[in-house]
Amino acid sequence: MYNENATHQKAIGYILWIFGFTGSHRFYYGKPLSGTIYFLTLGLLGIGWIIDLFLIPGMDRDANMRFSRGSYDYTVAWVLLTFLGLFGVHRMYLGKWISGMIYLLTGAIFGLGYLYDFWTMNEQVSQLNN
Repeated sequence: MYNENATHQKAIGYILWIFGFTGSHRFYYGKPLSGTIYFLTLGLLGIGWIIDLFLIPGMDRDANMRFSRGSYDYTVAWVLLTFLGLFGVHRMYLGKWISGMIYLLTGAIFGLGYLYDFWTMNEQVSQLNN
C-alpha cells in the first residue's frame, strides 16, 4: 500500500538491510547510534541483522511519522549519499554547493564528512523541508 505522506520507502530499507551488518538501514531510518553499533559489531554478530528483517516495517512507520515531506526527497538524498557520497553529489542535491565541491575535491574530507552525513542526513533533509 502506497502512503503519499511517506518520507522513507520500505523497499529501500530492505535493500539497505542486505548490507545491514554495516548498519546502513538503521542510518536510513534515523537511528545513527544503533547504526554505528551495527557497523562496529557487524550487525550484532549477525543476530541483530536477522531480527531487523522483521523490524523494518516498524522502523519505516516510525520514520514516516518522525520526518516531514517537502521539496527534498529523503530516498534520493540517501541513495546519492550511499553511492556517490565521497563525491559530494548528495550535498549538491540539497543545494549545499560549496561543501559539495569541497567533498568532491577532498574525497568527502577524507571520508570523515561521509560518516558525518550518515549520522545527520535525515536531519539535514528535514531542516531543508521545513
